[in-house]
Amino acid sequence: MEKEETTAYEDISGLDATIYEDHDQDDDETGQLYEHYRVPVDKKQKMIRVDKFLFDRLAGISRNRIQKAADAGFIIANDKPVKRSYKVKPFDIIKVMLDRPQYDNDITPEDIPLNIVYEDEDLMVVNKQPGLVVHPGFGNWHGTLLNAIAWHLKDDPDFDINNPEIGLVHRIDKDTSGLLVIAKTAEAKTKLGLQFFNKTTKREYNALVWGNIEEDEGTVVGNIARDPKDRMLMAVFPPESEIGRHAVTHYYTLERLGYVTFVKCILETGRTHQIRVHMKHIGHILFNDERYGGSIILKGTNFSKYKQFVENCFKTCPRQALHAKTLGFVHPRTGKEMMFDSPLPDDMSALLDKWRTYISGRMI
Repeated sequence: MEKEETTAYEDISGLDATIYEDHDQDDDETGQLYEHYRVPVDKKQKMIRVDKFLFDRLAGISRNRIQKAADAGFIIANDKPVKRSYKVKPFDIIKVMLDRPQYDNDITPEDIPLNIVYEDEDLMVVNKQPGLVVHPGFGNWHGTLLNAIAWHLKDDPDFDINNPEIGLVHRIDKDTSGLLVIAKTAEAKTKLGLQFFNKTTKREYNALVWGNIEEDEGTVVGNIARDPKDRMLMAVFPPESEIGRHAVTHYYTLERLGYVTFVKCILETGRTHQIRVHMKHIGHILFNDERYGGSIILKGTNFSKYKQFVENCFKTCPRQALHAKTLGFVHPRTGKEMMFDSPLPDDMSALLDKWRTYISGRMI
């Protein structure tokens, strides 16, 4: 049998659970997928599962990681995403795609302001401002949170921002504000990562969504994977399907403001864009979430004054109205329960005030 020619660009260790278990993560703001492996299938190849096929051909990559890649929609056969159970056929072209391009350059320290909520020898908790990309990626090789952390810890001889065994434990979107924990030692990252994987961390978000949520509380259960119609988006699939990864979001109504609702969301799992996708799934897209259709008027009147009011609201908070408010975990060294809280950023606070003023005016 002729040996297939495998083009391998880099290790897909980025599929590790402590990275891809993240909540509302968005490494590449375009949502584009990039080819990391390409494996043409030999004409004499017997039909076998794609996860076994790739495991036999990609050195150093576990079958579990390959299966995670398939579950995330990153295994492509003949330009279409396939499940891990897909049977490869002669002349297939199998690709492993990731949502970030190859990046061979080291992360360099850059003097970027950081809002450090807590720090000790093992970890640090940062309140990330909106608009700050967490990790270098396509179009954002510099000016990221990791560049800022590298600068902050540049005099620490034991910290190397380019060491994958330390650093980010989880990530949030560029345009999501709020709390993140960063591990300063390998032991801390391992123990913190296990807490995220085992769903023992406590994470609460605040969001403003379109529409009036009638229920005081509710739960959304639905698998999340890339949308087959638009690979830039994530989508929800039935829990019993084999598509995507299991995801659970609990939401609580905090304040009804006419055509929008202020909510608290508690994550039971952490999937890419989980809150944004789950809230859209139940008909309540995040306010000004351009990617998922929330940056146009979805509820309200046709009056020009109302349209102008909403446009001003978009300018006040020029991003999806989502904030990672609280973060709780067990300290990896001391075993102490730690809980952190962050106030709403100025843009979301001003946005809520605008809606409160608008609603109070309508009720007079």
